[in-house]
Amino acid sequence: MSPSVHHAPLLLADRWKDYELLDAGAGMKKERWGAYTLVRPDPQVIWPQHGQPQGARWDKWDGFYHRSDQGGGRWEFRRELPADWRLNYASLGLTFKIHPTSFKHTGLFPEQAVNWEWFSAKIKRARATGRPISVLNLFGYTGAASVAAAAAGASVCHVDAAEGMVKWCRENAALSGLADAPIRTIVDDCLKFVRREQKRGRKYDAIIMDPPTYGRGAGGEMWKLEDSLWELLSECRALLTDAPIFFLINAYTARLSPTVVLNLLSELMHDRGGSLIGGEVGLPIQRDGKVLPCGIYGRWESDEKQPAP
Repeated sequence: MSPSVHHAPLLLADRWKDYELLDAGAGMKKERWGAYTLVRPDPQVIWPQHGQPQGARWDKWDGFYHRSDQGGGRWEFRRELPADWRLNYASLGLTFKIHPTSFKHTGLFPEQAVNWEWFSAKIKRARATGRPISVLNLFGYTGAASVAAAAAGASVCHVDAAEGMVKWCRENAALSGLADAPIRTIVDDCLKFVRREQKRGRKYDAIIMDPPTYGRGAGGEMWKLEDSLWELLSECRALLTDAPIFFLINAYTARLSPTVVLNLLSELMHDRGGSLIGGEVGLPIQRDGKVLPCGIYGRWESDEKQPAP
């Protein structure tokens, strides 16, 4: 039985207390990360900046990321900031380490809170029946999704090719009171890891992945989204239990539309029933009520009445 397919309106991550997207315009966004305000470039922000003289920068910021014409960039700080600080997502009781990195990121994508909320509810409903739930998080970055899944009661395997990101995941788990939670952290190429898990006979009730457009594995393996994603998805299918509860794909590249992700999941889960839904995720801009689009998602979820194995 093929899953039913639904195209959803944009999902807004609007339950944050410690984070705000204050303003956006002319290629830049101004954000409050707890006690500190940062200004960073964003390629989606192609509309004008208002409330400032033409060509002027916002005032009242603590850190400003200047992009270089040669690639990369640098931070300018108006006052001394700590090397890192804490950000709480009160809705789920999570705490994350924030650190402005040399490649403009902070270690957290706040728009993903909409997905944390969704799969946390799925995991909790399954756990309420007494069923243990195992989750595989591929390209797990600093582990926000892994920590959210563990907080909901799942055992989690977190995989990323960058050792620093995996260490950051462990720190986030500890900050959220989950240092002793069943979170297995792995530094590896995701495709190679999935194939090894097949040989080991491991199975997972849910899979999360956030594949990059381009990347390299821990051993220098080249990843290109359009060429590699279906191969990875096909291998992941063999890791699903007989009664999986969800499969979540996030993507930031402008080359993919939600429809493409839904088509991939439809092919992958063609005989599993359940339902598919996909769309954009975004953040509300406080100054004028616009929405900043922050990527796309595709979700397969089982029928809630599906029995546990």
